[in-house]
Amino acid sequence: MSSDDVIVSARGVKRLYMMGSEEVWALGGVDLDVYRGEYLSIMGPSGSGKSTLFNVVGGLDQPTEGDVMIDGADVGRMDAMQVAYLRCRKIGYIFQTFNLIVVMTALENVMLPMTFAGIPDAEAEEKAHYLLDTVGLADRYSHRPDELSGGQQQRVAIARALANDPKIILADEPTGNLDLHTGEEIISMLEQLKNDLGVTIISATHDHKMLAASNRVVYLTDGKIIDIKDRSELEISFGVIDHKG
Repeated sequence: MSSDDVIVSARGVKRLYMMGSEEVWALGGVDLDVYRGEYLSIMGPSGSGKSTLFNVVGGLDQPTEGDVMIDGADVGRMDAMQVAYLRCRKIGYIFQTFNLIVVMTALENVMLPMTFAGIPDAEAEEKAHYLLDTVGLADRYSHRPDELSGGQQQRVAIARALANDPKIILADEPTGNLDLHTGEEIISMLEQLKNDLGVTIISATHDHKMLAASNRVVYLTDGKIIDIKDRSELEISFGVIDHKG
């Protein structure tokens, strides 16, 4: 693929955290390109740096060393306002714990990113209706999160992530709080949205079911990428994942 096909590029990315007086390198020099319109899963054990890499490539955190480019923009050279604009306009977020505003209805939760982006209320409401319809919640506009099942809350979160027509969706353990059947529904929905809208999905996950929807899988250990596998290089059956070869 050409450089024009790359939407996120990380080069020599390191991330240092201080634990008291101890230095902890969560990332130890990562090089990674993420391609437009692909579904990329980042996998690794707890403490592998998976969440840190996820946050860095999504503009939620900045590296201690190295460079991250998001849709051609150098995040390291941006001020706080520019980064906030990038996150608002180009990136949608889906979280394991849904992160819905509990006092707001489903409709209001989906409208919120559009309000931050300065979209007029009438336009935002019309689009929020459309997005909730798209994720199968046409009859849940006025329901608050505590009136929705876990799967329904995650569908609201997906609709909210799409509110500002992002080029990238970051999905952090999107099936982590869902049962098996509902998790499979959410994975299928994300894959369909990727195919229909051409959006790039980057997921940090422990869920092997996610691999069936992924174009590539990045394996991380001790803050370093140890392998990257294309979908064709994986054998996926009966919940068991094996590398070919």
